[in-house]
Amino acid sequence: PARDEILVDAETFPTDGYIAESAARMTGCRIRAVPAAEIGAACGPRTAVALVNHVDYRTGRLHDLPGTTAAAHAAGALVVWDLCHSAGALPVGLDAHGVDLAVGCTYKYLNGGPGSPAFLYVRRDLQPRFDSPLPGWNSHADPFGMAPSYAPADGAVRGRVGTPDILSMLALEAALEVWDGVAVEDVRAKSLALTDFFLECVAAYVPRGRVECVTPAAHAERGSQVALRCEDAEEVMRELIARGVVGDFRRPDVLRFGFTPLYVGYADAERAARVLADVLAERHPGGGPPGAGGTGG
Repeated sequence: PARDEILVDAETFPTDGYIAESAARMTGCRIRAVPAAEIGAACGPRTAVALVNHVDYRTGRLHDLPGTTAAAHAAGALVVWDLCHSAGALPVGLDAHGVDLAVGCTYKYLNGGPGSPAFLYVRRDLQPRFDSPLPGWNSHADPFGMAPSYAPADGAVRGRVGTPDILSMLALEAALEVWDGVAVEDVRAKSLALTDFFLECVAAYVPRGRVECVTPAAHAERGSQVALRCEDAEEVMRELIARGVVGDFRRPDVLRFGFTPLYVGYADAERAARVLADVLAERHPGGGPPGAGGTGG
């Protein structure tokens, strides 16, 4: 049968879903949403490609990149991984695990700042037949030749589009220099220690039942964030930000705290949990003393 199916992580970041829908319209494929943990098993003879988030943007759950990639390949399908919430936070191993394609951003754990460039990974053996749907002068084999027809450059350069944002590139270059001599394995170790410590502080400071952790406790299943389900989460996060604890809110009821190990410390994690407890106590007085708390399930 024709490979006319695109599998999409059912909890994917919305923009990924929009792009998948656009690709399906242009190619005549159909979209099938599947829970990320089941995508490998769901790949079949009709599957052309699967789009999966390495870390769930809402819950912080880390998905099985090696296993899902191997299962998709066994079914004859390709996989595109979204690395926005893992690049710079944990080892990814694209080459080691034979990943086909990956995309990601540099403004999160790579610290490039707002508007910093995105990136594209294309496995080396796929690059000669990578046909970008958005060709531009900067991916042309002779970008200053001004030829009337398009001839793609060799290698990964053909993934470029137009003129890069030079100021954003300079800021990103400076951010990446911080990584000189830093092993991502060490960053991962600190990330896990920070998120463990934050959860311990939340359990100690926040009365039981006020928040519920939706981020997996198991290290093998956790990215570099902690997501807490909370009543009136939007208002709670607004107050946290006003007090200098800058997380974010995800509908309908999730407080999300990201931990960038290169510059976030244990004192930051402790203060965040303490301020959270203070905000919740002020909103709901009489909820129990500190130390009697917990993060639910």
